[in-house]
Amino acid sequence: MDSLLTRSFPCPSLITNGENDWRRDNLKKACFSGNVVYPVSRFRTWNIVERQCTARFQQSLLKPCSKGSGERPIFYQRQNKRCIVNAAAGQPLDSDSGAYNSNSILNSAKSTLDAFYRFSRPHTVIGTALSILSVSLLAVEKLSDFSPLFFTGVLEAVLAALFMNIYIVGLNQLYDIDIDKVNKPYLPLASGEYSVAAGVMIVTSFSVLSFLVGWIVGSWPLFWALFISFVLGTAYSINLPFLRWKRFALVAAMCILAVRAVIVQLAFFLHIQTHVYKRPAAFSRPLIFATAFMSFFSVVIALFKDIPDIDGDRIFGIRSFTVRLGQKPVFWTCISLLEIAYGVAILVGASSGFLWSKIITVLGHTVLATILWRSAKSVDLSSKAAITSFYMFIWKLFYAEYLLIPLVR
Repeated sequence: MDSLLTRSFPCPSLITNGENDWRRDNLKKACFSGNVVYPVSRFRTWNIVERQCTARFQQSLLKPCSKGSGERPIFYQRQNKRCIVNAAAGQPLDSDSGAYNSNSILNSAKSTLDAFYRFSRPHTVIGTALSILSVSLLAVEKLSDFSPLFFTGVLEAVLAALFMNIYIVGLNQLYDIDIDKVNKPYLPLASGEYSVAAGVMIVTSFSVLSFLVGWIVGSWPLFWALFISFVLGTAYSINLPFLRWKRFALVAAMCILAVRAVIVQLAFFLHIQTHVYKRPAAFSRPLIFATAFMSFFSVVIALFKDIPDIDGDRIFGIRSFTVRLGQKPVFWTCISLLEIAYGVAILVGASSGFLWSKIITVLGHTVLATILWRSAKSVDLSSKAAITSFYMFIWKLFYAEYLLIPLVR
């Protein structure tokens, strides 16, 4: 049991001018005048606190306030509060500075990570990682194929592709700063959290890292996947003559389809098949299905991403299908394309020679098609927030499909 100590704490003398009486009363409160009971074990450092509190109050009152001034120093209140907090904690005043610095460093680190998280466009990062893992599984023929070599090959491919993914989305943000101030003001470049120089440094670094990983790995399918993605991603965004293909709706859609549907499926499958397993190139039934299905899905993503961005695109002359045709026709075109893709997937699943594959793929695609249709009917097309939320839902369906693709046999 902590012993108790009763003590009276004297307050420092003040300049008797202007608001002296008011200051004296408040200072007495700040320094805990009167008989107050405190646990001794928690206030072993009180004498040090008392001396520091007295000295700092005298300095804060003498320096800011000239004689005859009726102004009350702002620093007075801050020091007053700080003295009280530290005295109540039973710690020297300097410890508060250390705690503040620790919190400041932690908050700064959180802000930095949050800004980079938004800059990297995490829904595309997740999609890239899942797609590579899923397609890599299509090359697995027997249980013994799950070897350290396989997991190393997948990790190499994912790492290089994620670096390239960040380059592509970052470059797009660099050339879309004004548009994003309208469409996506929360992005770091649009909001001013990142300077243009910082954005250039990030995208340059990640492009170099991507090619460096590809060169170290020595896989030609991986290298060509990175190179073609780099070329198309650059041509899509960069504002040079005959480039910035995102201005042209059909060309923009073809860029996304080429990367998401063709390169991801074929190149990363061949990376595992030929580079990791050292087997001859072969295009299996599941791989053909994955390429065809994701062609539909990539077109849908290419079209749908412009629906919530119609305002900024119209202002800055981006002639997307949504700007040309309107939100509602493009929205239902996307839904129809996905429903057709799910219908084809159900037929492919039903024709499988493996009962377990037949059940899972037919049931899985039926459930996804039903959820899509019911969700689409409830979307308020006059609300940008509702459309953006549904766009993120489309990406979730994208992830779900890559969970089903390895089960197609």
